[in-house]
Amino acid sequence: MGVESRLVEAMLAPEPRLPVDVAGTTQASAASTEPVEDLRRLGEALKARTEDVVSGMVLRTTQSGHALDDMVEDSFARVGTVSTVAVARWMAGESPEVAREVGRESWHIFGQLAAQRAAPLNEVTKRCLRWCDAAEDVVRETAAQLDLSREVLAQALSMLQRSLNVTLVRMCESFEAERRLADEQLAHRQEELAFMATHDSLTGLPNRTLIVDRVEQMLARARRSQTPVAALFVDLDNFKSINDTLGHGVGDELLQAVAVRLDSVVRATDGLGRLGGDEFVVIAEELSLAAGPELIAERLLEALKQPFTLGEPDDATSLIVTASVGIAAGDRALAGDLLRDADIAMYRAKLDGKNRYVMFESGMQDAAQRRMELEMDLRVALKNDEFFLVYQPTFDLRDMSPTGVEALIRWDSQTRGVVQPDDFIPLLEETGLITEIGKWVLEQACRQGAAWREAGYEIGMAVNVSARQLDTDQLIADIEGALSASGLAPEALTIEITETTLMRNAEETARRLVTIKELGVRIAIDDFGTGYSSLAHLQQFPVDALKIDRSFISGLTDNHEGETFIHTLVQLGKDLSIETLAEGIEQPQELTVLQGEQCDSGQGFLFARPLDVDAAEAFLRNWAENITPALAQAPQHT
Repeated sequence: MGVESRLVEAMLAPEPRLPVDVAGTTQASAASTEPVEDLRRLGEALKARTEDVVSGMVLRTTQSGHALDDMVEDSFARVGTVSTVAVARWMAGESPEVAREVGRESWHIFGQLAAQRAAPLNEVTKRCLRWCDAAEDVVRETAAQLDLSREVLAQALSMLQRSLNVTLVRMCESFEAERRLADEQLAHRQEELAFMATHDSLTGLPNRTLIVDRVEQMLARARRSQTPVAALFVDLDNFKSINDTLGHGVGDELLQAVAVRLDSVVRATDGLGRLGGDEFVVIAEELSLAAGPELIAERLLEALKQPFTLGEPDDATSLIVTASVGIAAGDRALAGDLLRDADIAMYRAKLDGKNRYVMFESGMQDAAQRRMELEMDLRVALKNDEFFLVYQPTFDLRDMSPTGVEALIRWDSQTRGVVQPDDFIPLLEETGLITEIGKWVLEQACRQGAAWREAGYEIGMAVNVSARQLDTDQLIADIEGALSASGLAPEALTIEITETTLMRNAEETARRLVTIKELGVRIAIDDFGTGYSSLAHLQQFPVDALKIDRSFISGLTDNHEGETFIHTLVQLGKDLSIETLAEGIEQPQELTVLQGEQCDSGQGFLFARPLDVDAAEAFLRNWAENITPALAQAPQHT
């Protein structure tokens, strides 16, 4: 009989009524116990031949030519063993409950096979039927050997059939339970995927996809009901510096904390989302805008004023974070237009000083377009060799001998002509391009400084370093590389850092400056007096020189407060063995005051404007050839 036919027969088999005679009539309870004893003997013999049953089952599978993985077949063999022992114990007189308890192991194996998708349902069913066939063969053979009656054999086969039925039902239940579980997991996974497709994985907020969809719906409602709508673009200020200095783990924790803060002040009827990076957006309509979107912006900025405590409790970091908010209100053709205008207004807020909000105005789009075009030109300027350096000499104010030059970057754009530094350097900082271009400046300046020293001009080379460069240890590697490639002596290089940059992350800055100082490089604080550092703070940094900001030098003869400041600063430098250098000297009277205060060095248009390479070399040559050079207006580069 084939396996498929046996499957149908097994499913249709009637419940056994035990004991049963060949004719199918129930025996009286007082009947002879001889058949019961014979059935017990048959059960014990079947148990002893369990291996024969399993071998027969395995042989049938081998002959079918559809064997599965060895581990799976081993599981089926174990099911055959357990099932044979269970039915044998039942025949031997133990209760069906005992046999059923023994058989639980096989049901557990079925559950594992179903959970692991190790075997399809039809193959499992075939193994069950092959076990029954093998067990029937052994039962018949054993009954013949024991010379048992047809009545006992029929009863044993009925019990075997019943065991098969129960086994098949349990097996189907296991697979059905697993199917339901798989369906539930699939449905849950689909829900997760749908959520992931429309929400930010870090903060759980709606992402750009969902926000754009909600803005489209909001605009449609606004057109129907003639109600106001607005989008507020929120961008954290100086977030990249936090990532670079404290690590991305702290940065991610901050973004999560910011999301919670912002969500706490956004009305339930409005929407908050994260568009990516450190950019969030709030969308509002109807009643939320009754007092104007500016009130929402003020609430958002107020929510960020309290410090954020990040990191582990035993090593927590406290941060104060600000944001720039751009607001776009009113109907737009598309959701993207409203978000774009809010983005443009946000950039204007950053340009205006950050930590504020700005309403979008039509003229801003043109400004944003110009800024984007400027950024695109900057991104190809280095590859197109459009940058060049000019050099402004510095002098020892005691004998008016040149001590060095300061390298300054200029941009001669192929499409714009010469672009003033104030028009492109802030954009280099904002976009991060300053890191790559700053490295180029270091390399070019060191190469030129080495060439001049080799030509006999014993001067130093000063290079400005941006806040972005000082945010990572890459600056140290860039300085080492520039010195190594050029051959410039480390003591001939001065790195200039603004006072504000110095105090952004004092601890990390001090560590990097110490490492740079260990290379032999000099450190100067640029624009001193315009930042927030105290004299006590200066002592934690390895500073060689203070460059007094030009705002204190201008009109020095008529500015008694400035003269007092110069006097105090020069005396401080002498006490701390720090060189003082005055910037922006333009009038002879200013020079006289500085010399009277014994300021060490200076630079300014009174001596020379920034010069290109040829003009700077001619200037140095003229000073070398004249023992007492006169103050002169040097050629300027335009």
